[in-house]
Amino acid sequence: MKKQDHAPLTMDPMGRQLAALLTQASGELPHDLSERLRIARQQALALHKTTALAEPRLVTQGNSLTLSGPASEGLGPWSVLGSALPLLALLAGLFTVQWFDQQAFVSELAEIDTALLVDDLPPAAYSDPGFIQFLRQTGEESRAKD
Repeated sequence: MKKQDHAPLTMDPMGRQLAALLTQASGELPHDLSERLRIARQQALALHKTTALAEPRLVTQGNSLTLSGPASEGLGPWSVLGSALPLLALLAGLFTVQWFDQQAFVSELAEIDTALLVDDLPPAAYSDPGFIQFLRQTGEESRAKD
């Protein structure tokens, strides 16, 4: 796929004509004025180079026209931090959710153990498979009454 930048192509003929006219007329100017123009030209070119990198450009790729951003600046400390920060926030959120879930599970087991230790039950109740479900239902009913 061939990449072409369309914006400079439309400005090149006019810019070249203007540069040719200025070059022809520069021989008639005094030395101090030609030096000031040379310095201004260098400053304009330096400014053009920095703004050209920051502006989005239209680029053709095959049969499609795309809008491309400025050239990549590589992996700097800010781009690494910007990439790592969401990952750290996600990990912190996952650990927090796991901790709250574990605390809820431990709290539920503590309520069941408390109910078992406080009540007077026959030994056969401990071997009943539906006993834990009964304790959960009665625990939910007692919490709903409070």
